[in-house]
Amino acid sequence: MNEEENQQDNTSPPMVDNQAVAQEMGNEPLSETGTLNGEPLGEASVYGTSHTSDAVSDASATSGASGDESNAEAASNAAAVEALTREVEALKAQVEERTQQCDSFKTQYMRIAADFENFRKRTLKEKEDSEVQIKCTTITELLPVVDNFERARSQIKPQTDGEWSIHKSYQSVYKQLADALKRIGVSPMRPEGQDFDPNLHEAVMREPTNEYPEGAVIEQLVRGYFLGDRVLRHALVKVAAGMEPVVTSEEGHPLSGES
Repeated sequence: MNEEENQQDNTSPPMVDNQAVAQEMGNEPLSETGTLNGEPLGEASVYGTSHTSDAVSDASATSGASGDESNAEAASNAAAVEALTREVEALKAQVEERTQQCDSFKTQYMRIAADFENFRKRTLKEKEDSEVQIKCTTITELLPVVDNFERARSQIKPQTDGEWSIHKSYQSVYKQLADALKRIGVSPMRPEGQDFDPNLHEAVMREPTNEYPEGAVIEQLVRGYFLGDRVLRHALVKVAAGMEPVVTSEEGHPLSGES
């Protein structure tokens, strides 16, 4: 028995002095339970490994969440850009449509403005023509009165003081009437010695004469008048005619028209 025990003792590993080893390595001595500074080595190792794994897992989860958020944000931005692009295109179409409408309205405005300007000018001309026509009609009704005054002045020869007084009275009225007609633009014609013009004159007589060339106005029987540039009344005139040649006989005596 003693030999067997001795053999077992010889075969068992030698005991190691932990404190000596620790002193040689310059570290704290291990406790008898195999701990460092009173803490179990196994538990510390497991604790450090567990925390490292959790940190890696948290980092992976955070990275995955960040990637998902980035993808979602990119998709949202793309959708927003696409919506804005469609809105811009719609606004461009509206602007083009409004521009065409503005051009159409501008054309219509110019056409209406031109029509109104033509209407205004036409209305103004019609108004002026109407005023002139009314004035001509009114003055034409007064011209026979002027003619009677002129006939009285040329035919009546006052002799006495009373006759001269009456003559001066109605001649002053005639002068007042003539001045009023002159102020509104009425002027008399003076065609004596001028060529006959059918636009101004109306021939009522022809008289052979050597004093005037053929076709000239010899005398104004009824005075004509202008209203501005418009003929208010044509003048009744006597027109010169050429002298008929006289046929004489061989003896120098004029021949009669008898056969």
